[in-house]
Amino acid sequence: MNLIRLHHAAIIASDYPRSKAFYSEVLGLRIIAETYREARDSWKLDLELPDGTQIELFSFPHPPKRPSYPEACGLRHLAFTVADVAEAVTLLESKGIAVEPVRTDELTGKRFTFFADPDGLPLELYEA
Repeated sequence: MNLIRLHHAAIIASDYPRSKAFYSEVLGLRIIAETYREARDSWKLDLELPDGTQIELFSFPHPPKRPSYPEACGLRHLAFTVADVAEAVTLLESKGIAVEPVRTDELTGKRFTFFADPDGLPLELYEA
């Protein structure tokens, strides 16, 4: 197997319009396509980062809650590379998004921080 890069991550939102606005307007991801799937009573929004990596945002009627704890097994968080963490933090905070204090990765020396999407999904900004 010769994996090349991550193609996409899929997220199920509890409030589709709120999450759509967060990912497209606050984070600035480009909308590729939006599809209503009548048989599932579900929306699917395809979003893209500049490098081509995608996020699929879904809505489903009455999705079950998923317990999430910082050290639970499974997906821990999604991380986005940014050129300047401090600049990104300023932008997020100007839009009312709470951001953790910026830290430095002791292994790489790079700055990073965490914030959350509207459903509390942990998101990381990691400086290039």
